[in-house]
Amino acid sequence: MASVPFEYGLIIAAVLFTLGLIGVIVRRNLLFVLLCVEIMLNAAGLAFVVAGARWAQADGQVMFIFLLAMAAAEVAVGLALLLLHFGRGKTLDADAMRARGG
Repeated sequence: MASVPFEYGLIIAAVLFTLGLIGVIVRRNLLFVLLCVEIMLNAAGLAFVVAGARWAQADGQVMFIFLLAMAAAEVAVGLALLLLHFGRGKTLDADAMRARGG
């Protein structure tokens, strides 16, 4: 089985992280911001797995499992907050919420 070179794996992780960061900065819909944060967490997990594979250590996979647990908790709390804000303001637009004061 052929393996992906170390540099290519890190480049893919960097591109994913950059796309997630651009999405967080540019998008105003809080649901999309939450999805972009998930993309950034997955990019960090990919970097850990690639680094662990490079040095033939399981540490990268252990960190990825930790990141998955942290991402699940972030989604649970984030969606609860989104439902709360949507119930109050009937919008998920960050600028509209900021103008409303909440």
